[in-house]
Order: sequence, then C-alpha cells, then structure tokens
Amino acid sequence: MKKVVNFLAMSIIICSVNAQNKDPQISNDLKTKKMDKQNVQLQSFNEYKDVERALGPYIKSAKSGDGKLSRSAFYNHAHIIGSIEGQVYTMTADEFGDAISEGGPSENIQSHIAWIDISGPAAAAKVEFYDWNGFRFTDFFVLFKKDGEWKISGKVYDSHNKN
Repeated sequence: MKKVVNFLAMSIIICSVNAQNKDPQISNDLKTKKMDKQNVQLQSFNEYKDVERALGPYIKSAKSGDGKLSRSAFYNHAHIIGSIEGQVYTMTADEFGDAISEGGPSENIQSHIAWIDISGPAAAAKVEFYDWNGFRFTDFFVLFKKDGEWKISGKVYDSHNKN
C-alpha cells in the first residue's frame, strides 16, 4: 500500500512539473490576460472617478449657490426636468443655473453619489441630497464623454415632497 501511495505522489509531482514546463507560451498568455484584465479594471475605475469629478461642480454648487459653477457641469443642450412639492419644472442648463443662484447657498446640505453606471462614452448617475434649502432631492443624471471630457447631458429630479 505504501508503494502505491508513493507511486501516486510521484506521478502527481511529475505531471505537475511537466505541465509547468511543457508550454511557456501558455504561462505568458495567462500573465498577459491577467495584466489586460487589471488594465481594464483600472481604466474602469478611472472612468468612474472621471464621472465623479464631472459631477463635482454641480454638487459643490448646491452648497455654494453658485449657478455659474452648476452651469459649467452641463452641455449647452442639456435639459432639466423635475418636481418640487408636486410642481413640475422644466429648464435649460442656463435657466437651471439661474435657479441655483436665486436659491442661494445651502450650507447644511449633505450629498452622496449613490451609483454610477458607465458604458463606453455614456454614463448614468444617481445623487442624493439632504437639506438642500430644506428639501431632500434625488437627482438622476445622464452624462456623455466627448473629446475626453464628461459632462451632464440631462437631469431628472424629485424633491420627495407632495408627489
């Protein structure tokens, strides 16, 4: 019995060594695939961070009340639609920037990016705001990457009151 166990152990070791030495190209291919996967993951992570940065001026403008800062996050064609206390508002990016300025700063505001989803040059994001001039808002953004820069193409929002 001991001879059988020793024979099996030696067979496994020999097969293992032969498999490792048999085709170094397979080993190199696996390393390349692993590196490619890591590069894709890093690129995906960086794209996520880029979308987060693109939302930054908008998020900062909520606290500062700076409509020009908010406006800088949007494409010229951007459309904004949403409701506040059941009243539906539809605006251009310029009109929305003016509304941010009129609303003024909201120093106690809290916000977080709930999620970002990216597919090539298209992205969507959900941002939650608490106490933006007394309201809780959920904003949904559609973004597009053009010439290496992410900007907001559209926004839909809800104030969570009387809807």
